[in-house]
Amino acid sequence: MPENRHNHLISGHIHDQAGVSGKRIFWVVLLNATITVAELVGGLLSGSLALLSDATHNLSDTVAIALSYFANRISRKPKDARKTFGYKRAEILAAFVNSSVLLVISLFLIVEAVKRFRNPETVDGVLMITVAVIGLLANLMSVFLLHRDSHDNLNIRASYLHLISDTVSSIGVIAGGIIINVWGIFWVDPLVTILIALYIISKAWVVVSKTVDILMQSAADLDYEVIKKDIEKMTGVKNIHHVHSWMSNENTIYFEAHIDMVDMQLCEAENIYDQIEHYLKEEHGISHVTLQAEVNKCQDKAIFKL
Repeated sequence: MPENRHNHLISGHIHDQAGVSGKRIFWVVLLNATITVAELVGGLLSGSLALLSDATHNLSDTVAIALSYFANRISRKPKDARKTFGYKRAEILAAFVNSSVLLVISLFLIVEAVKRFRNPETVDGVLMITVAVIGLLANLMSVFLLHRDSHDNLNIRASYLHLISDTVSSIGVIAGGIIINVWGIFWVDPLVTILIALYIISKAWVVVSKTVDILMQSAADLDYEVIKKDIEKMTGVKNIHHVHSWMSNENTIYFEAHIDMVDMQLCEAENIYDQIEHYLKEEHGISHVTLQAEVNKCQDKAIFKL
């Protein structure tokens, strides 16, 4: 198993055990709520669509980050009789909702910006810059607070992307404010809005695609040909087929397969089970393994049964 893959799995396990810091989340939510109010008031007073769009974006972030935290807490609940796989998908659902909301908001902002292109409005560039600078500083603090938790948690990463996009948005608004203040080019305000929205869409789509893959139980990203080759080298194994794999979150992989074996006693088969399970967990980072032993039972020996 490559060292970086192994380290990633270890860090993901440690992260999952440690959870997300409630104190850091509290400060991030408080900072975003403050930015939202400041930009909303500043946008209305200055007439800046870019500032109002950033305020709307920050409001969605405040809700999204709080949702991410509660989803993280729910995901750590132990398994029970009704949720035998546990509650890990709560974070994936939260990440999907957060990123989908970002996509919708971004499309709405593009529509509003196009309308503003047709009917440009006067904008107070100085006020626009002042409020955007406040937002930028607060966003940078929020990014710093969530940076560590974003590495191995798709749910928190979705919220982290919100904050990164906010930071980029603030920079764009500042640049737009400078252009408006110096040259009086007011159409730059909707232009900045569209650029911010397109950037957000590009980032949010990655998370949406990943969460949809997990929710649809798409196969985990594994080298199945290598797995087949290595397992079929083991003594007593004739063939591995009908493989299924899926993920409950970005760190937990489930794997099941039929193993065609030579005829042997059950206690001997158990030893091969242990050998295969150890290989899958250590070399491929698979969390849960389910194997079905067979002796010339299945006619179809394809690795995937379609």
